[in-house]
Amino acid sequence: MKRLIERSRSVGEVLRWVTQNPGKVSASHYPIALHKLGQLLQQQPGPPMGAGDGRGPAGQVLEQPEFHALCQAIVSGCAKFDNFSIVNCLYAAAALGLPGESPLVRVLEDESRSRLGRFNQKDVSMVFSSEANNKALEAIFSSQLFYENRQERFIRSMAEWLPRKAENLTPYTMALIAKYVARHRLREPRLLDTIANFLLKRGEQLDSKVIQKLVFPFSRMNYRPSNHGELFPKLEAILEQKAGSSPLATVNILMSMFQLSHFPQTVLHQVFSPAFITNVMSSPYALIVRRYLSLLDAAVELEFREYSGPRLDPRYRVLMFEHALTADEANRKYSYKGLVAEALRQLVGEECYRQDEVLPPGYCTDFLLWINRSGTVLPLSRVPAASRAPPATSPVTMSLRSSVLALTSDLQVVLSVNDKWHYCQNSDILVGSRAMRDRHLRLLGYCLVQLPYTELEKVSGIEEA
Repeated sequence: MKRLIERSRSVGEVLRWVTQNPGKVSASHYPIALHKLGQLLQQQPGPPMGAGDGRGPAGQVLEQPEFHALCQAIVSGCAKFDNFSIVNCLYAAAALGLPGESPLVRVLEDESRSRLGRFNQKDVSMVFSSEANNKALEAIFSSQLFYENRQERFIRSMAEWLPRKAENLTPYTMALIAKYVARHRLREPRLLDTIANFLLKRGEQLDSKVIQKLVFPFSRMNYRPSNHGELFPKLEAILEQKAGSSPLATVNILMSMFQLSHFPQTVLHQVFSPAFITNVMSSPYALIVRRYLSLLDAAVELEFREYSGPRLDPRYRVLMFEHALTADEANRKYSYKGLVAEALRQLVGEECYRQDEVLPPGYCTDFLLWINRSGTVLPLSRVPAASRAPPATSPVTMSLRSSVLALTSDLQVVLSVNDKWHYCQNSDILVGSRAMRDRHLRLLGYCLVQLPYTELEKVSGIEEA
């Protein structure tokens, strides 16, 4: 039956073999049939698969009773399919252009979700050994099941063939890929460079909200694309023209560039201008833009000292964050902060450190200690208030350098517990936001002591041993 399906020369022939011989069709034959249908439809003239209007050969086939019978056979029997057949059917259906709300896709996704604990990387990654078109990739990366699970093997494979197909992808599909890569912190240079080349070629035609999605993986993975010498000036020119059209997207793009230590001066003139600020203050996203602008203003003070243009009016300065980051809170039970806190409690006492202290311009520190010239850790209650950083609720109304530290011989130490999610996947490279935080804290005069999870793993079982 497999050979008969694979040798079929028409859609009708495939459907006849499968629907008229139910006793000879096994679970493994269904994904083969769906893949073959996709190949044959690609060869026929007319609108592309999944065009959405129902016209042309693809739309006509999807409406045939034989095709509905094929789908119903899969729906009825998929609970008995092996994992490989389930995954192959699901993504063959995606490549065929079936909408996510179709009964076949819904049932296959539900069945896949119930088996997640039994899936392995090969179950999913082998599906993509054949060619994937734009619609298939859109469907794949739109799938919540796929989005929630990291598929490193597939991403590595995809990095090899995506550069050849990138020019045929829509901005929407490329943005979905960028979102997935960023979510799972997959620092795959070839894939990131493909996104960067796509952005360089298409950037002028793209909405700033789409540009923001395509730029984010670079800062997330703390990665300067190989074409950054061309790309960054192009982005500056685009932002100069579109800064006011979407202020939130503009400051997001700027933040990504700042995290990569690139400071677009002309764009800063615009976002710190009275006109831009007035526009922002009357918008529903005023607070979040003020937070971004406040952190950008602090970064200019610390890292771009030669800048001489307008700055953010002190009236609008706020802390970027007033508490621990959402990711840190969500993963608290997996963090090594508890281990470090217990060690500090035993070594120096609870009165000699603060946990989750937020320091201007809004960085949450894991542990903050004060050490004098003799190396003694001081109780924070004995540290003069004028020498301590202002509390998280205080407005940032003065120069950062003078407001945070008044160091003479004493030293403020930040213990930075770098958990697994603070790094790019399978890497010792910190994500961009964490790396910029560390740069800024050092520039503010703090002494950073890095505690990577790889080292903390080694000591976490000492007491049990």
